[in-house]
Amino acid sequence: MALVPANFKQAELLNDSAKVFVGKRRFLAAIEAYTEAITLCPNVAKYYTNRAICYRKLNQWTKVEADSRRALELETRYSKAHFMLGLALVEMQDYAGGIKELEKALNIEVYMNSERDKVVEIHELIAKAKYNQWEVLACKRGWKLQNLKTSCEKALIEYHFIHDSEDDYGSKETENDLVGELKLLEEVFSKTASVDTPTEVPDYLCCKITLEIFQDPVVAPSGFTYERAMIIRHLEKVGNFDPITRRPLEQHQLVPNLAMKAAVQAYLDEHPWAYNM
Repeated sequence: MALVPANFKQAELLNDSAKVFVGKRRFLAAIEAYTEAITLCPNVAKYYTNRAICYRKLNQWTKVEADSRRALELETRYSKAHFMLGLALVEMQDYAGGIKELEKALNIEVYMNSERDKVVEIHELIAKAKYNQWEVLACKRGWKLQNLKTSCEKALIEYHFIHDSEDDYGSKETENDLVGELKLLEEVFSKTASVDTPTEVPDYLCCKITLEIFQDPVVAPSGFTYERAMIIRHLEKVGNFDPITRRPLEQHQLVPNLAMKAAVQAYLDEHPWAYNM
């Protein structure tokens, strides 16, 4: 039988009091209570994540990060700690680190067969973080491309100017060459920039109920693929039938569409702007 720290009972009372303060939105009082609990029992991970939640409400993200990391030192597969750390890192624009932590939280929740709403929430936060990450990188790429394009144009013009000054003949032909080369340069840079230009997502990658790109696609016996959360909601709220064929359909008949999920991920890897579609 595991030994219970002598101060654990008192720490739990402080933890319960802090939860009451949180319910009343008295986050500073809750933080004080969680801090006292941590002082009594510094090796209990949940006290740190609970305090991190209060710091989140106050937008004190560095403290959210610190408490979440401490909780993970105590309990490495702690979903809530990964989740809170992911939120903090994303807010501080460490998108790669934040996405990594949110994905760890997601994997744990899926493994534990947690409530669908919680899994969907984490999916949506990851998608938003990946879109924000793309937006920052796309802005930087656009700025670098524009500078490079300007430099290339300047170099071409200077080259033709020097060439013209050395050759008194064929200046009209040289001018035409310059116009053609500048046009080609414009086409090359426009094509490169188009990678970061949002367009329409192909229909086959979108759920026929939500009309949004798939996150967790499942296929029905009819052969039609739906977003899991949406088709389950349809079956629970509307009736046990396929919304397209109208044939009888039960939840247990839905099968993960792994090929579609792989296709969506491949598309998102090449078009990160679609995370916001």
